[in-house]
Amino acid sequence: MSQPWQRRLCLGDPGTGSQAGAAGSERDLGGHGIKRTRNQGGYRLVGGLLLLPLLAPALRAQQQQFMEYVERRLTLLEERISQWHDQSSRYSTELRDFKNQVLGMLEAAEKEREAMRAEAEGAAVRVDRLEREVDYLETQNPAPPCVEVDETLMDKQVATAKQRKNEKYTKLTDCSDTIASVRAMKILKRFGSASGLWTKDAAGSSEKIYVFDGTANDTVYVFPRMREFTLFSATRKAARIKLPYPWVGTGHLVYDGHLYYIRQQGPSFQVIKFNLANKTVVDSSVFPAEEQIPVFGLSPSTYIEVSADEEGLWAIYATKEDEKNMCLAKLDPVSLDIEQMWDTPCPRQNAEGAFVVCGALHVVYNTRPPGRARVQCVFDVSGTLAPEDAALAYFPKRYGSHASLKYSPRERQIYAWDDGYQIIYRMEMKKKLEV
Repeated sequence: MSQPWQRRLCLGDPGTGSQAGAAGSERDLGGHGIKRTRNQGGYRLVGGLLLLPLLAPALRAQQQQFMEYVERRLTLLEERISQWHDQSSRYSTELRDFKNQVLGMLEAAEKEREAMRAEAEGAAVRVDRLEREVDYLETQNPAPPCVEVDETLMDKQVATAKQRKNEKYTKLTDCSDTIASVRAMKILKRFGSASGLWTKDAAGSSEKIYVFDGTANDTVYVFPRMREFTLFSATRKAARIKLPYPWVGTGHLVYDGHLYYIRQQGPSFQVIKFNLANKTVVDSSVFPAEEQIPVFGLSPSTYIEVSADEEGLWAIYATKEDEKNMCLAKLDPVSLDIEQMWDTPCPRQNAEGAFVVCGALHVVYNTRPPGRARVQCVFDVSGTLAPEDAALAYFPKRYGSHASLKYSPRERQIYAWDDGYQIIYRMEMKKKLEV
């Protein structure tokens, strides 16, 4: 049974009014020394103190749950960090492997490219060899107009040429210049073998450079301009013209879109007229001279030197009939007929080349071993200039002996081939009467 003071503590004093409680007086509770506070705030404080022992376990439980939650979150975060680190390491490894794989593929591609280029070059060589073989087979059965020799026609041409031999020449132009001196020398490069020929079109306006390497070949290299010929050392940059018959010597000429070159057929020699545009033989003619010998004493491979000047085409040659001196002939560029022939006083001995300027033959001489070349003999077909009145023109000192000398009437300069070096000589001219 509850004590009276306990009931009052819990339920209040029924005999006490609200105003008395508000006054905040105190009363003795049953003589036990416990006083009741009349103030309402006092009731709450005492009640809270009594509830603390009851709430402490709950608070501890909540704290424990919070700590466990935090630990779980931290553990999950650590797992995710570890997972990210593993993935990052794996991605780095895969990227490194991919890089190595790409590098390996690039190296393999480069090797394949080199192999394909080598195969392409080999194929080009094989194609070139095949073309040579086909051309050789074609030359075994050449076209009759190009190679068949009409003996009757040849005898007629020789007889006609002999009848007109040493007649006075009627000039086609008013050119009266002759060489006074060699003004300058320009060495462009070294290309090909020791003997050869390089030139431009002596009559046309083309800037193409034509190169004949060697004294017996059938392939002409064509460079589009002087710049390409000077800069490029290899023939891969040049176009190639395959001739139907091989040439002999270095006495060939490019004139008005055609190539005039010398072909040896047994004991006789042919002048071949080759169209450079459509790569066909236009005409050919057996040169009407008997028992020909090398025209220059220092160039034993050249039997006929085809030259061009302001008057047209000329042929310089020599025969056993007068083996000491050279002969000169005027050529018709259309029909290849011999219009006129002359015996010259210019000796073959120690001659290395010759060219024609304004109808006058200029012969270049040298010594053995090679020294300083000079124009030492001049023969004017019109009789205007006597040989003894011509100036002695010296060439600048250079490497060796000239294999070819090609005069360009359009540029007034000479394209020379000297022991594999390509040289340009610029000439200073004077009137024949002033020399």
